[in-house]
Amino acid sequence: MSFKTILAVVTDQAQLTETVSQATAMASALDAHLDMVCIGVDRTQTGYYYAGMNAAVLQETLQHAREEASEMAAAAKKELDGSGLRWGVTEAVCQLADVARFVASHARFADLAVLPRPYGDDRGIELEPVVEGALFEGQSPVIVLPDNGPKLKLPETIAIGWNESAEALRAVRSALPLLTTARSAHIVVIDPPKHGPTRSDPGGQLSQFLARHGVKVEIDVLSKTMPRVSDVMRRHVTDINADLVVMGAYGHSRFREAILGGATRNMLETCEVPVFMAH
Repeated sequence: MSFKTILAVVTDQAQLTETVSQATAMASALDAHLDMVCIGVDRTQTGYYYAGMNAAVLQETLQHAREEASEMAAAAKKELDGSGLRWGVTEAVCQLADVARFVASHARFADLAVLPRPYGDDRGIELEPVVEGALFEGQSPVIVLPDNGPKLKLPETIAIGWNESAEALRAVRSALPLLTTARSAHIVVIDPPKHGPTRSDPGGQLSQFLARHGVKVEIDVLSKTMPRVSDVMRRHVTDINADLVVMGAYGHSRFREAILGGATRNMLETCEVPVFMAH
């Protein structure tokens, strides 16, 4: 398997240059086709119109979203011209409630999505459903970008957050094209269970699996010395100078999967390197 189609989604002019630049760098490193999707978000909520809202107001918000999409698409094309990549740019307008479904329809046919961090003071509320749509409904692995991070490249040192879950294993399988080219991959196990079949060899089976693919593997077993698992993981990422984190994306609710769980959200909010996730 290799990554041949990279998807990047932008919904805000302020994040366009960084997202295009990072997606271009990754597509170039992988010799992949880059699909840019520029979405103008209509933030009116059809289920919550108040009685005084008239058609002119609704039309104005829709027109504003169209103009935003058109401006972003034009800027993306300008950035991509002369890049030497194979690329395409799509512009669209979505209502906020439909963003996740629309992104999923594109992510289903991408090998990897490169998306801006969804959390932060300057982030629009549509960025979370962008990530969720690609991950959960689109079933695409995702690289979530940190703020002002270095240019994406084929990673040399990868940290794998491993807890034996199906989501973590899916993330590892999805990341194999990157793991096999890395200089080293660290399987990070935090507070492994004291009982169970893997208690004497945490991470051992995954290590064997990856080694048979030619991955250069190390196992790092850590104690939970900080309040949150994500804090321990983030500190270790810094200690080993990792340039990518691979982890499963966890739904907080079994009934509404598209709510990113605590560990996932904390990593996305605070991690200073790109995070590769799958579900």
